[in-house]
Amino acid sequence: MGLFAEIRLRCDDKGYVGKTERKIGRDGIKQEPHPKSFLYFWDWLWYERGQGMEEYQATPVKEVKIENELKRTMGFFTALSTVMGTVIGAGVFFKAASVAEVTGSASLHMFSWFLGGMISVCAGLTGAELAAAIPETGGMIKYIERIYGNTAAFLLGWAQVVIYFPANVAALSIIFGTQFVNLFGLSQSMIVPVAVTAAVSILLINFLGSKAGGAFQSITLVCKLIPLFVIVIFGLFRQEGVDFQLFPIQAGENLSFFSALGAGLLATMFAYDGWIHVGNISGELKKPAKDLPKAISLGIIGIMIVYLLVNAVFLRTASIDGVAGNSNAASDVAKMIFGGFGGRLVTVGILISVYGTINGYTLTGMRLPYVMAKENNLPFSKLFAKLHDKTKVPVAAGILELVIAIGMMMIGGFDTLTDMLIFVIWIFYTMVFVGVILLRKKEPDLFRPYKVPMYPFIPLVAIIGGTFIVSSTLITQTFLASMGIVLTLAGIPIYLYLKRR
Repeated sequence: MGLFAEIRLRCDDKGYVGKTERKIGRDGIKQEPHPKSFLYFWDWLWYERGQGMEEYQATPVKEVKIENELKRTMGFFTALSTVMGTVIGAGVFFKAASVAEVTGSASLHMFSWFLGGMISVCAGLTGAELAAAIPETGGMIKYIERIYGNTAAFLLGWAQVVIYFPANVAALSIIFGTQFVNLFGLSQSMIVPVAVTAAVSILLINFLGSKAGGAFQSITLVCKLIPLFVIVIFGLFRQEGVDFQLFPIQAGENLSFFSALGAGLLATMFAYDGWIHVGNISGELKKPAKDLPKAISLGIIGIMIVYLLVNAVFLRTASIDGVAGNSNAASDVAKMIFGGFGGRLVTVGILISVYGTINGYTLTGMRLPYVMAKENNLPFSKLFAKLHDKTKVPVAAGILELVIAIGMMMIGGFDTLTDMLIFVIWIFYTMVFVGVILLRKKEPDLFRPYKVPMYPFIPLVAIIGGTFIVSSTLITQTFLASMGIVLTLAGIPIYLYLKRR
């Protein structure tokens, strides 16, 4: 073998070698690797033990495995189903009523869904560049940290841990509980217990391992698309229907066009939200550079087509007045198409859809406290940075998110929680879009397996769309937006305290 033996040591993210004793050279020689960089270790090996090494047939060292390493078990379809499964859920069923109510016309209603989809496509294509170039578990936190620094990354992580993911799980669980109670004719007092049961059961499924959570996500995606496609196919080709005009695009009577469009976009953004969080599981994807951009872009385009078709059926079957403000619009439309049985069938589809969406947010969200804890950016970081010995799942981090979500179920409403979380997260989304441009200038030589097409046009569309969503919310829902900002900035004292320690 000569002078150089083949030695492969897998280091952690800081380049340190693990502390376990490894056989590194001559027979019978073992050494405790020094807890410094790999180069330091190699220098020691060369200068201290290298004399005469050419005379020995060195034994190659087996790959060292780090204890707290996530397993790369997920493929493209799991990533795609995580994007679509996280996005297609309660939004398409419950936000259609909100969009119709705030826009007041079929034309602006459909335009809001179309524009929201196009912004999301541009956002997905833009964010995918960072996801491919920085394929680390933690997703957006890692992008923000690299571009804007530790403080901004901490605030994003803080907002996601205490607001975004638990609020999503809480709001969706409440919807699940409401639909479950209505379907089986139970008492309204059972809504919260059913919601808590749903959230707990999903967390237990994910405790079985990332492969189990991903497989469950794929199954629920297939199941919940069936009722959607049935409604679309039979609804579009139904002879009876209400005519609606797509042009000219205008708001309803006594409504400001831009205010109505802003409110409509805010509602659709909840329905489209979730695509970027597949970046959180990039550390568990087999081929993150190849699969991640493809899953995000194809997933969002497919989602936009589904949403437009579903809303076209809603308007054609029930009219804009029948959809506006009607939280049971999907069930009512199904009853008009299929009769009473159809209404119950769609409700079952909604339950599966919402359940799968909760799973998507649980699957990705429980990894955020784990990532932050690895950097000592949370109180009790040692606890939250632990992975289960066998499944390599962050159990303590998952329990933390569940506890916060249950607390929100007790005090928050669906619209309040969803509007606030969308406002907060789109501040950081917009920072990501700007960051793509900044990073191209800051690190032009960074290896980018995928580059956003039509640069810089598509990133600029995403930036303009994000700025419009954030600014319109500040103007039309000032108190709600202020609460989101205050809760996010509340993380600064905690960050300073942790850094002093």
